[in-house]
Amino acid sequence: MQDLWLTIDGCAIRYRDTGGAGVAVLFSHGIAASLEMWDLQMTKGLSHLRLIAWDFPNHGLSDMTGKTEDFDSYALWAQKFAQALNLDRFIAVGNSMGAAVSLRLATQLRLRGVVLANAAALGPEVTPVFRLFSLPFVGEALNKPSEKTVALQIKAIVKDPNVVTPGQRAAIARNVAKQGGTAAFLATLRATLTLRGQNKEVWQKSHGILSALDCPALVIHGKDDAVLPHKHSAIAAGLAAQSQLLIVHACGHTPQVEKPELFNQALADFARSLG
Repeated sequence: MQDLWLTIDGCAIRYRDTGGAGVAVLFSHGIAASLEMWDLQMTKGLSHLRLIAWDFPNHGLSDMTGKTEDFDSYALWAQKFAQALNLDRFIAVGNSMGAAVSLRLATQLRLRGVVLANAAALGPEVTPVFRLFSLPFVGEALNKPSEKTVALQIKAIVKDPNVVTPGQRAAIARNVAKQGGTAAFLATLRATLTLRGQNKEVWQKSHGILSALDCPALVIHGKDDAVLPHKHSAIAAGLAAQSQLLIVHACGHTPQVEKPELFNQALADFARSLG
């Protein structure tokens, strides 16, 4: 699928858009990832919807912003991106950091619904590896571009590394080597968590948004997630008045990659239920 480009506040943003007259779906990836993590949604089984995947600034092939971004600032970028495409009443779908951003987007725009897949910022617990990354020099030493770093990232996001497509593996390697990418990744990480875990004010804000959420939510989580515990998503579903919870067995941190047929069917059913 062809890469498209949009310039927002001087920052070139890469995205892909299937077009069409169907309900629009905006896919937002996780931290240090890119739009290729949605390849199996953009190309399989969801052709009745208008599907849009984008690279956050500082990610993938989008430009660097030169400043520290957090979930709130990325939500502002997402808002500007959606408005630039004239999206209205769309479904915001996010994985990990992208889910935290999608949730915050619901406070800024009228959404048809939100899909939160293995969402970040729903509780204090997070993988010890990320907590170590919060330490000065340690994060830099453990994230030097290398084949080992690529392998470790893949191991973290999926239960079975063999499910990652060659295209996704190549994108991960490119992202690891992105000039300035590691510094941006660590800056965002350190803005949202410490050695003790995810910052209380960050996940409490998510809980507040969920409690006041005025659109339906589909909450999905891989039961074998090595990054974030699935109990976070159970709590999230309990807070949102109009929510569905789907725990995916034999699945890690990226259900859209690991269980694409199940994920796509759940998304299609959710979109259909919204009318």
